[in-house]
Amino acid sequence: MLQNIDWHTRAKAVKLPDRPFIDGKYVDSLSGETFACVYPGDGRVLAQIASCNEGDVDTAVRSARRAFDSGVWSRMAPADRRRILLRFSELILANREELALLETLNVGKPIANAYNGDVVSAAGCIAWYAEAIDKVYGEVAATAHDMTTLVVREPVGVVAAVVPWNYPMSMAAWKLGPALATGNSVILKPAEQSPFTALKLGELAIEAGIPPGVLNVVPGLGHITGKALGLHMDVDCVGFTGSTEVGKYFMQYSGQSNIKRIGLELGGKSPQVVLADCDDLDAAAAGIAAGIFANTGQVCNAGSRLIVDRKVRDALLEKIAAHAKAYAPGDPLDPATRMGSLVSEEQMDRVLGYIDAGRADGANAMIGGNRVRTETGGFFIEPTVFDGVRNDMKIAQEEIFGPVLSAITVNGFDEAMEVANDTIYGLAGAVWTGSVKNAHRAAKAIRAGVVWVNCFDRGSLAVPFGGFKQSGFGRDKSLHAMDKYTDLKAVWFAH
Repeated sequence: MLQNIDWHTRAKAVKLPDRPFIDGKYVDSLSGETFACVYPGDGRVLAQIASCNEGDVDTAVRSARRAFDSGVWSRMAPADRRRILLRFSELILANREELALLETLNVGKPIANAYNGDVVSAAGCIAWYAEAIDKVYGEVAATAHDMTTLVVREPVGVVAAVVPWNYPMSMAAWKLGPALATGNSVILKPAEQSPFTALKLGELAIEAGIPPGVLNVVPGLGHITGKALGLHMDVDCVGFTGSTEVGKYFMQYSGQSNIKRIGLELGGKSPQVVLADCDDLDAAAAGIAAGIFANTGQVCNAGSRLIVDRKVRDALLEKIAAHAKAYAPGDPLDPATRMGSLVSEEQMDRVLGYIDAGRADGANAMIGGNRVRTETGGFFIEPTVFDGVRNDMKIAQEEIFGPVLSAITVNGFDEAMEVANDTIYGLAGAVWTGSVKNAHRAAKAIRAGVVWVNCFDRGSLAVPFGGFKQSGFGRDKSLHAMDKYTDLKAVWFAH
């Protein structure tokens, strides 16, 4: 099916949503201001998107509050919310081609990844939380015999979901699924680089039967639209995925306003630890290459630090270099492309700046390190692997968010664990080993919210995802994601 579609022709005809979606319909922004949405595959401006300001945010919040207080969604029978969210999931799949195309045009990821990955992932997430709605129960507490005490969950109210550009649909669904399932009204703020699919989701939500005002979408700039949501006195919770720097702003906004609840999934500098006893270097090399080159390295938990024992370093790096060839950047609209462009010229320049910094610090770019496909006008960088990296170098400590792997050589298990944890981040990590003992030791030693053993980037909606340290707090996915979108209420009955 994917191969039979002329994606370039479809791209010329697809409708690009460009206005905020508030109270069940597309509306004009109050300011009339716009920002350019660029296709990173060739640098072409696709559309001018309405840029929401504080007034637009206030309109969206008031719409969400009216819907919440009316009970049209918050007090709807769980089985009815379940039915509507399942319909929402079905409509996402029914519009799979259009959503995949919008995603690729926004962020330059391969159309195959958007079609087979992002759309399916978003629909599956909404369906998973729909099915969880009437299967999550309260508690009867053990209190004195003359009392009956219930512990119940209630929706927190108005939720702002602020999501990034690397996986626009998936990250939106990770917030929308649990927030809507628990009865909240949601204001979705997509990254300015990737508004198309978020706006389309607002339209599909209404078609599915979600009442107007329950899901509003406000495109705009982070320092204006995102800040307005963070400071708004009638927003009860912000679920944010993005950089640690911006996550800190949302914590400040919370303190400066109504002490709104904050859930943060932030940056990462995830270690891929390969011990001397690793008995399958081929599998490790394949996993490490995919862990840094998939999605052009624009992944919060990308395995960007290779911490490898000296005894297996040379053999492993040779195998990784061979795998890197399969990730040569290509046309994002070609179904055969495995690695597309970076999201923007700004992001490309940022990554190239880190590559220059690595060379200046004395690291060796053993493969890659260059911009490619310049004739297209797009923002492409080839897979890059640095050897001879020290853990105090900029490329070893700062989140690059591009297809750049930093290889750090260590001697033995203890040094590997010390280096793995020598970072401000703690989102994820992996260990590759043939020893069951070392696998368990490493899983306990690595300070991260997710640890993979002899694999990388495996996931399930049944398993929570989130970080330690400056990678944030709160969890997406699993039933635990419902925690930040609900309040616990204790109700005492005297006999």
